[in-house]
This record gives sequence, structure tokens and C-alpha cells, in this order.
Amino acid sequence: MTRASLPFMAALPSWLVNGMATLGGLGRIGPAPGTLGSAAGTVFYALVMYRCERPLSFAITLLLLIAGVFFCDEAEIRMNKSDPGCVILDEFAVMPLVFMGLHWPNATWQMLLVLIAGFLLFRVFDILKPFGISRIQELPGGLGVMADDIVAALVSCLLLHAVLAVGRLLF
Repeated sequence: MTRASLPFMAALPSWLVNGMATLGGLGRIGPAPGTLGSAAGTVFYALVMYRCERPLSFAITLLLLIAGVFFCDEAEIRMNKSDPGCVILDEFAVMPLVFMGLHWPNATWQMLLVLIAGFLLFRVFDILKPFGISRIQELPGGLGVMADDIVAALVSCLLLHAVLAVGRLLF
């Protein structure tokens, strides 16, 4: 792998780049780093983003996605590996997309069920990569690392909204 770093990313120290890409080393723990990254993203959404106004939520999500592309790209270069398993910023950054458009007045057990369902849906689509999602990750660098997760998150979001709509009709 012989890609050049973007100048503003090359100037950052490796401890920062790799720390961001692995979520402070969380991606180096255990046999399922992507699941840990998704769980961390779900907890972040629940604790920080779920109460945000939509414009702020959109801005935070966009910032996470852009940062994900740049940090995942640079981590690939520094680790000399395509989409390293320990790089989990991609799973973390896309989790707000799974829950896009969902808001409750206060935390409830229904919210907890929806968070679990969204997390599980995302993991299924991220792992199995159906509907051509696997081809999307062939995009170069950090864009490829992030793109398949973005699509998996959006598919999860659509399915989650559909399940909730059917649930409202039935109950």
C-alpha cells in the first residue's frame, strides 16, 4: 500500500491518528472490535445526541463522518493495511445515522429496545454486507472504510423506521 498522506493529516502524530481511529485503543480489545465500536457509537448517541436539536445532531453526525474518512484513511496508511480490524471509528461514527429521525421526550424502556434493535440491525448489515454493500467498501482509502458502514447504517435506519411504523399500526 503506497498512498501518500494528506498534508494536514501527515502533520498529526501517530498516537493521535491511531488513537482516534481505534477509539483510544478500544479497537484492539477482544475478538469483535467492530461490535465494540458500534456499541460505543450507540452509547454516544443515547447519552449525547438523542436530546440534541436536529440541526446540532446533523452537524455532529456530519463532523463524525468527515473525521472518520480522514482518520480512517490516515490510519490505513500508517498501519500499512487496508481497512484494519482495529480501526473502529467508522462503526462509531455512523451509529447516529441508524437512529436518524427518532426522538423521545424522555428516556424510556421503549427507547432502550429501539437502541438495541438499531444496534443489532446495523451489526447484521455491517457483517453480512448484503445488497452490494460489500462492493462499496472497495472505494479507495478512508472513503471505502466509511462508505460501506454509512450504507449499512442507512439501510438499518430505514428498516428500523419501517418496523416502528408497523408496530404503531398494530399496537
